[in-house]
Amino acid sequence: MPPLDAKHWEKASEAPILEKWKKEKTYAFEEKTQKKPVFSIDTPPPYINAPIHMGHLSTYAIMDMFARYKRMNGFRVLFPLGMDRNGLPIETAAEKKFKVRLHEVEREKFLEMCKTVLNESSVLSLDSFFRAGISFNSWEVGEKPGDMYETDSLEYRTLTQDTFIDLWNKGLVYEDSRLNNYCPGCRTTLSDSEIIRGEKETFLNEVIFIETSKKEKVVIATTRPELLCTAAMIIFNPSDKRYTHLEGKKARVPIYDIEVPIISHPVADPAFGTGLVFMSRSAGDTDAIRFLIEMGIEPQSCINETGRMTEAAGFLKGLKTKEAREKIIEEMKNKGLLVKQQKIMHSIPLCERSKDVIEFIAMPELYVKQTHVKKEMLVIANELHFHAPESRQILIDWINNVKIDWPISRRRYYGTEIPLWYCEKCRHPFIPPKGKYYQPWKEKCPAKKCEKCGYASFVGETRVFDTWFDSSNSAAYILGKGRNDSFFKKHIPCTLRPQGKEIIRTWLYYSLLKHYLLHGEKLFEHAWINYHILDEKGTKMSKSLGNIIDPSEMLNRFGAEPFRLWIALEGNLSSTDLSCSVERIEGAGKTLTKFWNVARFVSGFQKPIQKPKLQPLDEWIVGELNTLTETCRAGFENYDYHTPSTRLRHFLWETFASHYLELAKNRAYNEGNAFSTQESEAAKYTLHHCLDTLLQLFAPIIPLFSYHVYGHLHEKDIHGGSYPVSAKTAPIEFTGDGLMELNSLIWKTKRESGGNLKTPIRMATIPKTFSSIENDLKAAHSIQSLMWGPIPKIEL
Repeated sequence: MPPLDAKHWEKASEAPILEKWKKEKTYAFEEKTQKKPVFSIDTPPPYINAPIHMGHLSTYAIMDMFARYKRMNGFRVLFPLGMDRNGLPIETAAEKKFKVRLHEVEREKFLEMCKTVLNESSVLSLDSFFRAGISFNSWEVGEKPGDMYETDSLEYRTLTQDTFIDLWNKGLVYEDSRLNNYCPGCRTTLSDSEIIRGEKETFLNEVIFIETSKKEKVVIATTRPELLCTAAMIIFNPSDKRYTHLEGKKARVPIYDIEVPIISHPVADPAFGTGLVFMSRSAGDTDAIRFLIEMGIEPQSCINETGRMTEAAGFLKGLKTKEAREKIIEEMKNKGLLVKQQKIMHSIPLCERSKDVIEFIAMPELYVKQTHVKKEMLVIANELHFHAPESRQILIDWINNVKIDWPISRRRYYGTEIPLWYCEKCRHPFIPPKGKYYQPWKEKCPAKKCEKCGYASFVGETRVFDTWFDSSNSAAYILGKGRNDSFFKKHIPCTLRPQGKEIIRTWLYYSLLKHYLLHGEKLFEHAWINYHILDEKGTKMSKSLGNIIDPSEMLNRFGAEPFRLWIALEGNLSSTDLSCSVERIEGAGKTLTKFWNVARFVSGFQKPIQKPKLQPLDEWIVGELNTLTETCRAGFENYDYHTPSTRLRHFLWETFASHYLELAKNRAYNEGNAFSTQESEAAKYTLHHCLDTLLQLFAPIIPLFSYHVYGHLHEKDIHGGSYPVSAKTAPIEFTGDGLMELNSLIWKTKRESGGNLKTPIRMATIPKTFSSIENDLKAAHSIQSLMWGPIPKIEL
């Protein structure tokens, strides 16, 4: 075994290893090795038309650490890469590229535009993943377990439709026309989970209503006067004594002359405006929708799908909501009905993607029942192992907040079509059999006649599924549902769902919900939840701020291993945001340099064929290494990559390189034959044992470096071996802390006296507990005379 010849680790060494792994399909899923257990990772598919950012690459690198650790522990790791090619982001990109809006173009033509966008984007996302050493099972789209998949493939969309057909046949899907979140920009219904809140400057208007019995003026505060046409009720808080005399009375709505009741209700905030609030049948917020449901008030929309006022708004018909608001305020001013206007910052619902203000429109949509299983979902939320545990509360809070069923139909084009046809005469729906991908908007109905009325003509459904209805199938898809059901049944639940905290209420929740509705069981064993990668100042990265760090540039500059080691050492991304900077990634490279230098030094000694009897100093470092091994194993078993990484770095720099290596190297060289052959061989053996174990412990974190060095030393693939297991060691009299304190005292004394590490020590007094390593201490520190005493003393 020749020593490592290069002076330092070079990023140029990475590419040949990566190409070798890819060519030889090193990490392909082992289908035929049935005896090994399966560890499955439901990776979050990135959108194919969006560039990979530091957050993507960091979280996938961490997932890879888990995958590599499990492989070294005898698992068959199912670790596929999915590419998300469905939904609004694809359509939005097509609209931007071709400068059109979806509703302005024929469906077939718009779908062609979407496919053009996808074809141009297909290779953009993969290169950074590959160069970062991420060990996906495959880099090619296919049908075998572990193959790369695309969410708009025929197979994936067939599974989506199959799950809908099963839910329909279980009686868990229905259609209803009710007020829903609606984005006028995207022209589609949205679920609550797709809504964000934003602050916007607006006017709080104090408007005069007239109490009907005594003609008393009642002043109402509202930010949405354009909804007066559908006023349903006036409310005040039961604790607000100013208005208790109005309980049970009625008032007339200005402009529209509608009579509405006045009641007390806790939803009214006494501190907001005048404390009196009018509630509209059109709703103005999600809270208003819940109020209508609670009070049993029939909703009535006064805004259409284009975001304009309907006939119900009278003289405001045809105006956009903002224009209608301005016009009715002007009208009230002219009639003396506006008491006061005040500029305020108001929290409003926004579309998560387009950032358009959400309106509430009554449209027929398909719903999946979910409110009836809230208790069961809470049980699953509490059974699921969260990493970190505090992320569980986000899911619990969301489940507790569920008030209505899940709207799953969308009025868009590029998504999985809803497999339904309707009798042209009686509108009775037809649901087809599973196992085929259907496009009802352009295909003939498989049924010959309506089962209800016998009519022989059908109309195909034109809506598509909500993207989360698609995405919630990812775990089932990678486990083969619908294509290899025996594999799916054998290996469900999926072992791990890694994902961002911001989509707990969407991707995680809907995945758990759908699987429970279909199978009555939990979908995952573990959920690893990540926070965000920020810039070096702790600010979220964005194009507008100009603070985005391009991961491809980092890989070009430093290579994969400094990047991977940086993310491992920087902190625990499952419990906190982490800051990224070029300097910190560069700093992680210093540990690689240290590791390389240690490996070069150790490789200069021939490892003994037989294990010799270890000396007490050797037993000490092996014991420390065993403790480190236990720490690393405990960390990875709990999906904690950070603790093992920091302990490994400390052991490499301090315990091993600064102390053991300095004390043992003279025995390994044995130039003056001051030690016996057996003692020297013990040092060489221990140096190699520590290096090999360190490489194995580091292997999931810096796989390319470990593969290169270990392969040079042993001509074996380190990743094909086992992760280290701690073993018992012989007891020693001294402690590691005591030894390192003694070394530090000696070096400090020499340094402060103007000497160097080789400066002889005339007399050293040290505790008797170190007597077993007397010769190592004398040789390492050039001690001429040594005495035993309770308090260390160094005389030069």
